[in-house]
Amino acid sequence: MKWKKPTDKPKSSKPQQERERPAAVKRDTRISPAEESDSGATQPKFVQHSKFYLPGAIINRLNFGSLPWTLRFCLLALVTTLLTLGLYLAHIPAALLLGPMISAILLSLCEIRLKIDSRLFTAAQGIIGCMIGRAITPDILHEMTADWPIFIGGVVSVIIAAAIIGYILAKKQILPGTTAIWGSAPGGASVMVLMAESYGADIRLVAVMQYLRVVLVALAGALLAHFVAPAAAPIIAASFLPFSLSGFLITLLIAFGGAFSARYMLRIPAGGLLLPFILITILQNTGLFFPILPPWLLAIFYMIIGWNIGLRFTRAICLHALALIPVLLLSTLGLMAICGIFAVILSYVANVDLLTAYLATSPGGADSISIIAASTNVNMPFVMSYQSVRLLLVTLTGPFIATSIAKYLRKKIPQPADRQ
Repeated sequence: MKWKKPTDKPKSSKPQQERERPAAVKRDTRISPAEESDSGATQPKFVQHSKFYLPGAIINRLNFGSLPWTLRFCLLALVTTLLTLGLYLAHIPAALLLGPMISAILLSLCEIRLKIDSRLFTAAQGIIGCMIGRAITPDILHEMTADWPIFIGGVVSVIIAAAIIGYILAKKQILPGTTAIWGSAPGGASVMVLMAESYGADIRLVAVMQYLRVVLVALAGALLAHFVAPAAAPIIAASFLPFSLSGFLITLLIAFGGAFSARYMLRIPAGGLLLPFILITILQNTGLFFPILPPWLLAIFYMIIGWNIGLRFTRAICLHALALIPVLLLSTLGLMAICGIFAVILSYVANVDLLTAYLATSPGGADSISIIAASTNVNMPFVMSYQSVRLLLVTLTGPFIATSIAKYLRKKIPQPADRQ
């Protein structure tokens, strides 16, 4: 039998684009911030392919972006209703927040392309601020005054831990530039994202880090509350009890007027939540006014907050952060673990139950944590007081700390523009 020279294999009839693996699934993929913008100018390299893959194969093939706006909104409302009802029947705390949030994430990955108007979200912050202020009674104010070293010390410890994690990630250049510093800040997500852009950080990764932590903290808090503490009285049972119409209208005036004034006139960072909270706390504890917040009103704005968080996880953003998801998860879970250790210490020092201490020290998402605390049998005033102190300190010091570390690292680490 004679040896035959091997012949070249015939070329595949498939086009070159179909025979190559999509860039999104190649390892060590890195996409620069300039390759994608919110205006839709230049998309990331992997988004330019006609087919790309996320961990969920089914989600990857769905695309609701071509549907009319009305149908997309109705689809979001339908999925939200079904999922929220399922979580509620399973007695999961904060089902009215988690249901809309998870529904929005799933449909956002399917390119539903909806967005919560910033004015609607500001109104929701005003309502949540009033809810937090309503929980601050003279007793808890006295407790805060007596135990102020515990409150300040615990909050400062969380801020320092977050700053150290961000510094290590940025110094090791695990994340590009100063992205890790802004993404690790324990709160003030919108402020950090805006300031990160001026320092050349990848604002999409910063947004993913901030809101991924909000989602994980909310899920962890709700699950822990489900297994550790029984849920509070169902919100639906008391949704339509009679209330004072004049008091209700005054509450709406304080919530919406305070929130919009703080955001658009005074331009206070996180003011949409803080100003109504401060106003209601002062008015209630001086006996001048007691806010009226019917459960059905809270349920509506819980849903808006959940949608606002979930709709930020678009397919393009998730693909942009795909190669770095393990790092983002580890850094977020690491910060949550450190806060868990602080919670154990706080539980012992402040003589509160462990779930109350965990919700109090949770990093970020003051509005979502407040909603979970309101739907669980915990020391709600303690949680909201602690979260309010954290929100104030992070808002005041967070930008300064992140800016200082970013300036320091820019001197130590040459930037891409400097290397050219």
